[in-house]
This record gives sequence, structure tokens and C-alpha cells, in this order.
Amino acid sequence: MHRKSHRLLVVCLWLVLLLTACREQESPSSNVSEESADHTPAVARRADTHTPALAIALDPAQGQEIGSVYEAYLSPHQEPGEEKDTPSHIPAAFRSTTPSLLREERPGRGHAFLRFTKDLSRVYVDIGLENIVAETVVMFHIHCGRPDMLGPIIVDFGLIDDIQANMADGIYSVTVTNADIEATTASGHGLVGVLTMGCPIPPSLSFQPGSVDKVKTIAGMEYLAQQGDLYFNLHTSGQVYYGDIRGQIYPITPFE
Repeated sequence: MHRKSHRLLVVCLWLVLLLTACREQESPSSNVSEESADHTPAVARRADTHTPALAIALDPAQGQEIGSVYEAYLSPHQEPGEEKDTPSHIPAAFRSTTPSLLREERPGRGHAFLRFTKDLSRVYVDIGLENIVAETVVMFHIHCGRPDMLGPIIVDFGLIDDIQANMADGIYSVTVTNADIEATTASGHGLVGVLTMGCPIPPSLSFQPGSVDKVKTIAGMEYLAQQGDLYFNLHTSGQVYYGDIRGQIYPITPFE
């Protein structure tokens, strides 16, 4: 009986040693699966990389095609004030240099389209103008702001080309890119420039809480257009502060 107990004890010890050896052999391989050579956790890979068949072909080149389209009708009646009521503290650079007319007296009108490419790399701007004398135009912008608001400038057309020469035939056409938005923001100097050039990103969308960043891309510009937060403003020598004709920008059905 004593000999049987001794034999059973030997067998149990042998099993314990065998299990311990097996665990030590498995340990290195398990560590490799959990950690990479630089001791960072390995990324789990999914076995299934297939998706249901698409009904259309994937074609990155289509990014250059026209995507969303927006429209604006410019008129004096969208200006939120009369030039004679320009605040007294406004610098001379933003005041009229020729006689001003009331909104009801001004005949200027405009009709505009903005066509964004699908990849949001550029936007094509085309505007037809009536009763606007090109030689009297001193500034032309796209601003961010809702109706009745005077907002900062996101695109200064004067930094892209010769405004008067471009609209001499009654049509103003230009292509806007990220570089034009960035150039507009960079053109502001001093406190006035900081406040008037470049459209701020809403705090709720900013990466840094409490920071004030500004739109830098056509994608950001199109987002503002979706919200109804963009408008044209054409300024003439007689209507500098509020502008001569203004047009809020709204989305329409894309062209076929």
C-alpha cells in the first residue's frame, strides 16, 4: 500500500512538471501575438474584407465633375442698411467717395451660380450683372453671415484678378481654390483685418475648445453654404460700407 502511494505521488509530480513545461513553451508565441517587436499591442485583423457588389464603378476621376450647386440673386434690397447711416467710427477706407443712393433708388441686379466639384477642390463662380458700371466697383466679396448680418470675408475677388476688367462685359466668372481662401484670410492686418478677413469656424466644430480657427478649404466654404451662411456683396464707390447689391447664397438641385 505504501509503495502504491509513492508511485501515485511520483506520477502526479511528473504531470505537474509536464504541464509547467508546456506553458513555458506556449508563452513566447502568445506574447508575439499580443505585442509587436516594439512592445505595442498588435492590431486585430478581420478575416472578412469583402463587401456586397456595388451597382456603380469606382472612379476617382469623377471628383472633378460638378457636385453641389448654389444660386444667388443680388439686389440692393438685401443690404441691411443705407449708406448714409454708416456708423461714425468706421474708417475712411470703408466710406463712400462718390454720392450714395438709397436702396429703392439703385437699379443694380445680379444672378449668380456657384458650382462645387465633387471632390471639393474648387468652386466655379459665374455672375451676370445688370445696371452696374464696372468702373465704379471698388470691392467684390463672398462673406459669411446670415441675412441682415455684416459678416467677415471668405473670398476677396480682388486678390484673384482684375474685378473691373473681368466684369466689363456684364459677366463675372472665376475659379476659386483653397489658395484663394487662405490668401483672403492672410490679407487681414491689425485688429480690423482679424475681424473682417476669414470666416471663423464655429466653436462647437473647432478641435481646440475655446479656440478661434478660420475656414481654410473649399470643403469648409461649401459647409457654410449648406447652412445658408454665405452671401455675395458688391461694393461701388457710392456704396462702400453696406455695399451696392447683395445676394444670399442658397442650394439648388444639381445640374443634369
